[in-house]
Order: sequence, then structure tokens, then C-alpha cells
Amino acid sequence: MPKEHRPRHGSMAYSPRKRAESLLPHFASWPEAGEGPRLQGFAGYKAGMTHVLLVDYRKTSTTAGQEVAVAVTVVEVPPMKVAGVRLYANEGGALRSVGELWAEKVEKDLARLFPQPKSRKAPEVVDISLVEEVRAILQTQPRLVRSGGQKVPEIMEVRVGGGTVEERLGYAKGLLGKEVRVTDFTREGTMVDVAAITKGKGWQGAVKRWGIKLLRHKNSKHRRNTGTLGSFQPGYVRTTVPQGGQMGFHQRTEYNKRILKIGDDGKEITPNGGFLHYGVVRNQYVLLHGSIPGPAQRLIRLRDAARPATYIKLEEPPQLTYVSTQSKQGV
Repeated sequence: MPKEHRPRHGSMAYSPRKRAESLLPHFASWPEAGEGPRLQGFAGYKAGMTHVLLVDYRKTSTTAGQEVAVAVTVVEVPPMKVAGVRLYANEGGALRSVGELWAEKVEKDLARLFPQPKSRKAPEVVDISLVEEVRAILQTQPRLVRSGGQKVPEIMEVRVGGGTVEERLGYAKGLLGKEVRVTDFTREGTMVDVAAITKGKGWQGAVKRWGIKLLRHKNSKHRRNTGTLGSFQPGYVRTTVPQGGQMGFHQRTEYNKRILKIGDDGKEITPNGGFLHYGVVRNQYVLLHGSIPGPAQRLIRLRDAARPATYIKLEEPPQLTYVSTQSKQGV
């Protein structure tokens, strides 16, 4: 019988596949911004999906310039508050916090996370020549999304990019204690990166988790087992052997999701009966081309595109002709 040659089943790219440490996704890096200081990130809540009709903006597509139906994800993006400003210096290739400043009035909901923060070292006494990063500490406002639900806000750092360090610091201090909107971060037609925690599927076997073949019916034990755990030597099971374990609830980052629309009235996008497992969109919303990770109600973080697509004219906003508001109940 000839020897079978084929690639292994399942990608090892995201191993070990363990649960995410937190429901709050994070970004390990931030791209350089253009001219002028501004926020380079934002956050929202995944409401659900629908479809729109738009003029295909992809030049290499066979339907370029024609009206096509595409799937879109609706992300509700209520205003966020700037709770603080933090400065970082580069020491030995790593960032170290050298100063921070908090708003005079801290929200009661934010105090649920930690005691009243105090300014440990105000930016005025920090040597600006040592500062390399200026980041705003933003907090979400979950009360604006669903009444009677989550009260404790999520808190995250967002890089302030563009301009000199002095300009960034002045811009961040001007926002301290104020609300910022998604339009302060981006505009229609731009590309963003999306980070989220995927749906959790619990403990799953090797067949579902890695896609291995079922054993033949004459197998003496179980059909859904791994065929072999490896050779006799070494005397342990290698990590490359597909086995059962945690599936889902992992952090994933998707690149180059185009913002098709930014709307102010969530009712115009809410389908009849509301989004499944979510309800009515009450605040500003963002339409993203395609799907993004995570179930409904999950926190979604947005960031400037780290490697933006060059084949799309971003200065030309998308041309939407129809947005579906048909009921999603029972779909």
C-alpha cells in the first residue's frame, strides 16, 4: 500500500489554544498616525449582522462598479470618557510609565473597579524629552447600551498619535474628563483593525477541534479518537498531536475591515424585533464590511489599520444604496 503524503490537519498557528485571560481584547502595537494629534482606537459592542447593497469598490473584483449585496456587522459605539492620560518612556526597548494624570471627577461606576486614583507624577514635572508614547485612558459607558445590564465600565489605553509629543500631550489633556465619539477616531471609508474574543465552545474533541478524520468502523475503541499519539520515543506526547481541549474564547485580531457607514440614529439600522440576543441600537453605530469575531453583546476594539490595503481608494467613501432592516428573529 503506498504511503500517504498530505499536510497535517489543523493549523498550529494559534497554539496553545487556551481561554483568553480577559473579555477585554488588547493590542500589542500601534501604527504610526498621520499629521495632527488624534486618538488611534475606540471600542464598541457587537449588535449583530445584516446585509446592504453598495457599489462594489474593489477594483480587482469581477463586479467592480456594480451594485452588489454584502454582509455587514453592526457595532454600537456609544461615547467613551477620557479618565486619564499616561506617559511612557522607552528604556532598553521596553516602555515604562513615567507619569500619569487623572480627571478631577471620577465616575462612580469607574470607582467600582479600583479606589479613587491620584496623580502620582503630573506630566508637568516629567522630562518631555524622555517621553515616547502618550496614551489616553478611556472608559466605556455600558449603561448607555442596555438599561439594567452591565454597570461596571471597561477601561483601556488608546494611543494618541500624530504630531510632536508636546502636541499629543496637549491634545490628551484637553480631552481629560470629556466624552469622545467614534468620529474623533475615524471616518467613513477608512480601514480599521478589529480585536475581539471569539465565541466560546468549551471542551471539544480532536475531530471538531482539529478536523481529523474519523477512524474506520472496525476500530476496536472509538471512532473519534486520534489514530496515534506518536512514536514510542520520546516517551511523551508531542504538542503537535491533535487532542481534545478548549475550543473558542480566544482573542483574535482581524485586519483591514472597512467602515462602510457611521450613523447617529441606531433606530434606522435596528431590524424589526431588534437584533437577536441584543435588542435595539440606541447610540451611534458603525457598519463594518464582513464578519468579525465574537457573539452579540461582546466588546469590540477598533484600531488604525496596521497594514492598510493599497488597492482601495480610501478617500472615496462607499456608496450604499440600501440597508436591510428585515427581522433577524429565527434566522
